[in-house]
Amino acid sequence: MDKLRLRFEKTGRAIYISHLDLMATMQRGFSRAGLRLQYSEGFNPHPLISILLPLSVGTASICELMDFRLREETDLQALSERLTAALPEGIRVREVWPCERKSAELKWLDVCGRLEYDRGLPSPEELTAFFSRPEIVIEKKTKRGLGITDIRPAIDRISLCAEDGCIRLDARISAQEPTLNPELLPAALRQLQPELAPDFAAFTRLETYDRDHQIYR
Repeated sequence: MDKLRLRFEKTGRAIYISHLDLMATMQRGFSRAGLRLQYSEGFNPHPLISILLPLSVGTASICELMDFRLREETDLQALSERLTAALPEGIRVREVWPCERKSAELKWLDVCGRLEYDRGLPSPEELTAFFSRPEIVIEKKTKRGLGITDIRPAIDRISLCAEDGCIRLDARISAQEPTLNPELLPAALRQLQPELAPDFAAFTRLETYDRDHQIYR
């Protein structure tokens, strides 16, 4: 049947499942739910299933997107409940629909973060000033080793405020071309202004958008 797309949550203890283990978990979930995935042809067939934006271990999300194909037609409204019931705690399917948009159209992500400090909190204004710089050039790991990159063009908008004894960060960042891992935001502080760097940071993906900042599905 035609390609389908689903949106799912990965929260709680499930945030520590790696991408490869998540793929295996989803495939087992389909099998347990009695949903037969379609396979590729050739000498090494594999299930036609892919996650659009692999998630870093330790990052939560309520907007993960996965494409797949089934061998038979099925009730898409019932599929979410059937598959969620077959998946471990922390992974929940929110909706399923026929896939119509190309993955390359996905451009922006909304994320929120919690920046925790063992010492006193810096002022949100200091942090906002840092991320408002015209350039934020840092070292980051690449496939070829360490590289130098300016992450500022990948930040569309960002706001910070004091909340519940920590700093809450809300941002819209580039999901593709370039990809900005939100963990690079506190990493930039550690490299360029360490007195503002948090002792711990955790992030959650909230929503996906296209290049025109319209919700991507």
